[in-house]
Amino acid sequence: MAGIGIAIDQDGRKITYDLETEEIIRIEVPETGEIFTSTPADPSQTITAPQRVERAPLGDPAPSDFATVEPEFEPVPEDPNFDRRPLPSDENMQAVVPPMNDDPFAEPQTIGPQPSDETQTAAIIKPDNPNLDDKPEFTAKLQILLDRLGMSPGVIDGRNGSNVRKALNALSLKNGRDLTSLSDGELEAELMSTGGPAFSTYTITPEDTSGPFVSAIPADYAEKSKMPAMSYTSAMEALAEKFHMDENYLKKLNPGVDFNRAGTTIKIANTGEKIKVKVARIEADKGAEQVRAYDAQGNLIVAYPATIGSTATPSPSGTVTIERIALDPNYTYNPKINFTQGDNKEVLTIPPGPNGPVGSVWLALSKPTYGIHGTPDPARIGKSNSHGCVRLTNWDAQELAGMVSKGVTVEFLE
Repeated sequence: MAGIGIAIDQDGRKITYDLETEEIIRIEVPETGEIFTSTPADPSQTITAPQRVERAPLGDPAPSDFATVEPEFEPVPEDPNFDRRPLPSDENMQAVVPPMNDDPFAEPQTIGPQPSDETQTAAIIKPDNPNLDDKPEFTAKLQILLDRLGMSPGVIDGRNGSNVRKALNALSLKNGRDLTSLSDGELEAELMSTGGPAFSTYTITPEDTSGPFVSAIPADYAEKSKMPAMSYTSAMEALAEKFHMDENYLKKLNPGVDFNRAGTTIKIANTGEKIKVKVARIEADKGAEQVRAYDAQGNLIVAYPATIGSTATPSPSGTVTIERIALDPNYTYNPKINFTQGDNKEVLTIPPGPNGPVGSVWLALSKPTYGIHGTPDPARIGKSNSHGCVRLTNWDAQELAGMVSKGVTVEFLE
């Protein structure tokens, strides 16, 4: 389902528009109450689409991330009377947001129309380079470069969004480099020096197409518990995750391709190898929605977009440690400890698999019930809520799991 944006222009008109296509859905004139659902006959009422901003997809948050150890607190219900302070607007429908305290990535940001109540995260300004908005291929190449450098943009999808900005900011923090204004030639040079062209080809193997796959992943936990595994639903989903790509973007790059046919050659993102440096400490930055890992000398090694807690079920504060690492974990649902999902009142064991509630990796923390883990829905990382844990894409969680050991500290930054 496409996201809906709402903006007020300098004449007080309320514009409702599609975030994906920028198509104006309707225009409401406050003085007269008149509503346009198509192009007005009066040219004075004509309006262009507002500037696009990155927002979370609509929908309910993903399932609980809690492990099955006795919690040390009772979840606090979200206050329905919570009020957000409106942003001050100027005549161009823009607002200036001051940086958050203690946020190393923060800087004053000028953003477009405020999000509607249906969105789940605030709008985030995009880098200045017009290529990022006008050239999806350029944006995808930049995402691939950032992925190679350990500054993960999340899913590679050719779209300029908040996770791209986080990665660019992290790279600047790591080595002072600003890649927001790269030209086409400069980007190609960077790619060639870090592993070659951004895109490569891959021949689908029998292993890629043999699965096992499941037809669908049910939402109900009781139904999940009856399945043999939380497997991929298709070869295309498995291949997209293998190359850190959004499924729709992989399909767009390969129009008409049958991903279930072994021997077929497809175009894929050339992301390179996993980074293998020993991690000494981790920061889970709630404000920046990012996980950053450092070596023993304090050098930033990797940075990943993350979903970290929510208002109703916040993540921990302070410093904890990694206690154990589980690859391809199952998931135990216990409504007496975690939360109640639907009508499920009994303890349920959900089998392992990449589409399970905690994805393909679980890094248990010393704070009972909490962990760093993967996700069945990588496109929503940093754009939705979790139930207190730290959620990464499966591939980022797998990379991190290969660099940490028991006792590594995890500091939660507010």
